[in-house]
Amino acid sequence: MVEMVVAMAIAGITVAGVASGFMQVFLQGQSSAYSLAAHSQAMRGMEQARAAKWDPAGLDQLGSNTNWPPTWDVLDLPMQGNNVTYGTNRVFVTTISTRPPLRQIKVECSWSFMNRRVFTNSIVTYRAPDQ
Repeated sequence: MVEMVVAMAIAGITVAGVASGFMQVFLQGQSSAYSLAAHSQAMRGMEQARAAKWDPAGLDQLGSNTNWPPTWDVLDLPMQGNNVTYGTNRVFVTTISTRPPLRQIKVECSWSFMNRRVFTNSIVTYRAPDQ
């Protein structure tokens, strides 16, 4: 009888360990997928900022931070239900130098995972006029 109880306890611990490991792998996979989607959203914001026209003697679409309001984009659509995951893209443009003209473009995409913690993916680059 004692052997049977010990064997059942070992089997229960083993099953609980396997289930816990499966859940950890699932959560890590979901987190990685969201991180990749947030990186893609940040890259899209960076491409928009790099595509803006900037001519120091004329048109300046790149401008300052006021030209780039935050945008909320879908990172993941659920297979069922309505728990859509959103990412918030923010573009920051900072003038580094006026002679020669140089600006820093920083894009941050913030997203939350399982409504517990907020993560931020950031991309930074520099840009000169007409590039």
